[in-house]
Amino acid sequence: MDLEILTPEHKVYSGKVYGIQLPGTTGSFEVFEKHAPLIAALGKGKMKVIIDKAMTNTETYEISSGFVEVLNGAVSVLIEDATAVD
Repeated sequence: MDLEILTPEHKVYSGKVYGIQLPGTTGSFEVFEKHAPLIAALGKGKMKVIIDKAMTNTETYEISSGFVEVLNGAVSVLIEDATAVD
């Protein structure tokens, strides 16, 4: 699926991914291919981008608040800030 992660200042990530784990305001959740359409608020926490199906290639970010939209096989994450975590 296509993923785009944006802050007001810059594009954090853009590309094809297997899935993403997100910190919702009431708990964490995951989005994978063919997920139902969704708009959700995000809270402070860790966001994990899962690039491959084996889940061996990932990128993790510490994020503040924001929103996610899932629509037609594309995921857009709009957040205040993102810091890469090793």
